[in-house]
Amino acid sequence: MRNAIEELEAKGQAARAASRRLAYLSTEIKNRALQNIAENLIGRQEEILTANRIDYEESKSAGMAEAMLDRLMLSESRLEEMAQDVRAVAALPDPVGETFDMRTMPNGLQVGKRRVPLGVIGAIYESRPNVTIDISILCLKSGNAIILRGGREAVHSNAVLAAIVQEAATRAGVPEGWCGFIESTERALVDHMLRMRGTIDLIIPRGGQGLIRKVAENAAMPVVTGGVGVCHTYVDRRADLDKAVAIAYNAKVQRPTVCNALDTLLVHEGVAESYLPLIAMEWAKAGVEMRCDERALKILQPTFGGFRGCPPDALKLVPVADQGWGKEFLALIAAIRVVESLDEALDHIERYGSGHSEAIVTEDYSAGMRFLAEVDSACVYVNASTRFTDGGQFGLGAEVGISTQKFHARGPMGLRELTTYKWTILGDGQIRP
Repeated sequence: MRNAIEELEAKGQAARAASRRLAYLSTEIKNRALQNIAENLIGRQEEILTANRIDYEESKSAGMAEAMLDRLMLSESRLEEMAQDVRAVAALPDPVGETFDMRTMPNGLQVGKRRVPLGVIGAIYESRPNVTIDISILCLKSGNAIILRGGREAVHSNAVLAAIVQEAATRAGVPEGWCGFIESTERALVDHMLRMRGTIDLIIPRGGQGLIRKVAENAAMPVVTGGVGVCHTYVDRRADLDKAVAIAYNAKVQRPTVCNALDTLLVHEGVAESYLPLIAMEWAKAGVEMRCDERALKILQPTFGGFRGCPPDALKLVPVADQGWGKEFLALIAAIRVVESLDEALDHIERYGSGHSEAIVTEDYSAGMRFLAEVDSACVYVNASTRFTDGGQFGLGAEVGISTQKFHARGPMGLRELTTYKWTILGDGQIRP
């Protein structure tokens, strides 16, 4: 254990030293490094997938849940998507050095702000090897050094990916030590990492509620938390029902194991009898279990024969439990509640939401604008699926995480969210009277 802590401290000091040079590294060198990383992801594909298969089989044998296995698994198509994300980040403007809010004071001083990196970022994450790439490339482009500490379930995948990043960046001229991967999976290392305030400027945890709570409660430095998503879609009384079916189906079924998937469907009583059978029939085809409140259950329970052409046994209808709201399912499960009004829907989201992503489906402009104004979440949608809450989908190239807090970033965190600013003041001999 002592050796592991010494390794962590040494890589932390190397990252701190590298961060000083990285802060003013040219955009050309950073982009060249990113292109090298993208090429390596494809060129060393077999090496990556071999390591990932080891992680996957070991985790599956250990009883890992299907949702987590899906996040762990890499494939040729997922590696290609990762490489595309790297190229997308390379194509984005470099935020470092941007000058903004410049103004001239009455005394002639020119006062403004210049965007600068945060410094050294510590990433503690579980089961998702793509995080190794996403966080590394965003930190690199934004001029930050990074210390990566992944979970034991993805250790082989992460080690290969981190080595690819380090080699590709060094070949382009990025200072060595900027990306430190901690190979040891000893849990005590996390406790030590959370006390490295003089070395690490910001901690970003990516994982389950337990990890996020531990980091938030014990870190000696600032933390950006998020990733846990209890996401609602509200179908208003003036919704286009075809849109509502497509949106709710996509939000639940397209990839149910991720944080921006739909968890609870709220339906206005004015359209419930028309809408619920439509979405239930589509969800039934995908095998979605529907946990219904009493009103929804009465509408959906078939009384005889088939249900709109769907065999009764295909409908997975169960009563919602007393504590069934506010759950992140990460599976083909959705809670359903019939509400009397927009007010009731807003109250439900306020009580049970996690501040991640919420959506309304409506053709009523006033209702849509009220939803945008009153829902206090990182991402709020009108007539669109919550599955769009993603750095790539928002034009950020990738994300280091999705923040559900309000300081200093909110929602998908990209390049600008990994910078701060310093005031710059240009004078010509002015002195304060």
